[in-house]
Amino acid sequence: MLRQRVITALAMAGLFLAGIFFLPLAALAAAFALVVAAGAWEWAPLAGLRGAALQALYALLVLAGCAGAWFLLPLGEAPRRADVQPVLGLACLWWCFALLWVRAFPGSAMIWNSRPVRMAMGLLVLVPAWVAAVYLLTLPLGGALMVVLVLLVAASDIGAYFTGKRFGRHHLAPAVSPAKTWEGFWGGVACSIAVASLLWTSLPARLDHLGLAAVVAVALATALTSVLGDLTVSMVKRESGVKDSSSLLPGHGGLLDRLDSLCGAAPTFTLGLLLAGY
Repeated sequence: MLRQRVITALAMAGLFLAGIFFLPLAALAAAFALVVAAGAWEWAPLAGLRGAALQALYALLVLAGCAGAWFLLPLGEAPRRADVQPVLGLACLWWCFALLWVRAFPGSAMIWNSRPVRMAMGLLVLVPAWVAAVYLLTLPLGGALMVVLVLLVAASDIGAYFTGKRFGRHHLAPAVSPAKTWEGFWGGVACSIAVASLLWTSLPARLDHLGLAAVVAVALATALTSVLGDLTVSMVKRESGVKDSSSLLPGHGGLLDRLDSLCGAAPTFTLGLLLAGY
């Protein structure tokens, strides 16, 4: 299984890097929107929308949200920070509510278990993450920043896996994800901070106004919300009685199972950069 996971991850990484470095913004935004729509297709059954027709309609709803953001912000025409920052702030506020629901699960299910609320949750998970990713690409060195975001999330995930496997004793959220431990969580956070600190030493001169303290703070917040994204989707899957969102990716489950951490991290990372003065 580990070998299969590694092969699939390398293939996804190759496609991601090729898109980042060779596609123009509009094409890359469209590609990301298709990925988000595929995630919406997988979220639909978790929201109680079963059957290809309902799944397709929900995917189209998410695509409509992305299209609306593209034209209203507007992301394709040098978007203004003042327009995008409130959207990112509201996305981070949503993740604060998600944290409360994860901590209170299974009791919190009585609040969010209805079909309309779960549909809204999917929109809040997927669309702001797309907005954050596309806006990130419009910033100076946006492609490199997007790679940094993925590296921080990957470092958190990998660090948590190996630290938890070796030292894990205390469960992080046993009702949601019994395998996750506090030791693994902090190991993942430490790995993200270490990666961010190493990358900071190689920043180009025009970005040296980002101090190490700001870089560590952004990395910390990114790692925290990446775990929260994973736990939130896991919570909905557990309430729905499924382990993986699909079997699309060998060794990984569904696409949503790979997007969940990024969906939590992307708005936080992008907003953190803006607040740090990027």
